[in-house]
Amino acid sequence: MDMESRRTDALIAVGSLVAIVPATYANLSWTGPYERPIDPAGLVLITIAALSLAFRRSAPLTAGIVAAACGVVYYAAHYPGVFAAAPALASIYTLAVLGRRADAIWLAIGLAVPVYGLMALSSEDPGAGNWMALLSGWLVAMVVIGEVTRSRRAYLHAVEQRAAAETQRAEAETQRAEAQAQRAEAEASRAREAERTREEAALRRAGEERLWIAQELHDSLTHSISVVNVQAALAMELLDRKPERVREALAAIKESGHEAMDELRATLGVLRQSEPEGAEAGLSGLPRLVSRAEGAGLRVAHTVSGHPYALPPEVDRAAYRIAQEALTNVLRHAGAAAVTVAVEYDPSKVVLRVENDGEPGVPGPGMGLIGMRERAVAVGGSLAAGPGERGGFTVRAELPAGAVA
Repeated sequence: MDMESRRTDALIAVGSLVAIVPATYANLSWTGPYERPIDPAGLVLITIAALSLAFRRSAPLTAGIVAAACGVVYYAAHYPGVFAAAPALASIYTLAVLGRRADAIWLAIGLAVPVYGLMALSSEDPGAGNWMALLSGWLVAMVVIGEVTRSRRAYLHAVEQRAAAETQRAEAETQRAEAQAQRAEAEASRAREAERTREEAALRRAGEERLWIAQELHDSLTHSISVVNVQAALAMELLDRKPERVREALAAIKESGHEAMDELRATLGVLRQSEPEGAEAGLSGLPRLVSRAEGAGLRVAHTVSGHPYALPPEVDRAAYRIAQEALTNVLRHAGAAAVTVAVEYDPSKVVLRVENDGEPGVPGPGMGLIGMRERAVAVGGSLAAGPGERGGFTVRAELPAGAVA
């Protein structure tokens, strides 16, 4: 029992004592014609009975026995007033409220039997105003009221527990609903993030494909068209002076056009996800590329050093395209007469060098040098382009012998 309950019981005990003593001295009730004036002994009995209520919840049966015993002794001594039985009645009520019905009944019997025995042994019957005749009614009332109070408290406690359980279930349902909402939101967020990632990946792939198409078309068609332009200009110049050489120029134009068609067909074949047809884009096609440059009027020296070996397709294609673009730039911008195309095979890399003896010039607005550098970097290599040590212009690419991871 907590301190607050002990304090409450102590106050009840003191309050009972303060109420019983004045009521007894005021002669507000009487127990029969043979009452004698209250003396210190009777006051002690009242005091002990009242103060026993301080233990009505910590030791209810003991407190009730003490109060009932004091009441029986009090009435046996013919002290006046019925209020001395009040502490015993309160103890009986407390036992019933605490669920100790049998103890409450036995305590009521223990108080009623001696009191009614004294009344039976009295020489006169109780008068109409004798409140002790109503003792049995008070005893039954205390047991009944205690039971009703206990039942009501149990009912209210059960209602509170059900309400608390319902509240807990409602809170649990709310928490589950919130958790489900959070999971749904997380799933929706992941789905949105996945969709956004897929869209970004699709856009990136589309951009890479557009860049690849632009590079392929630039590298293949620009070279062929440059050769056609050079041969057409040569044919127009020779038409009046040396008409017999015009046929050679036209043949070169035809070959370049056919080569351009093959390159375009191969590129479109890759776009259709089919096997490329026509011209092969690799270092194995470099002799043909050199031959076409020579047909356009260049003197080309093609050298291969080291032991040639098969390169990964992407590296082989990048080397061919870089050489093609470098020769195209020579035809378009350098005005050179001699070009060196050198391929050096190293165990870990292949080095491609294209040098000319023309003027370095100023690069045009095209994407030639940028495209060559992007191709080299895309396969894990590097490219340097600039004026050569002995004049002219040099393009040097280092490409790895293995595929990029």
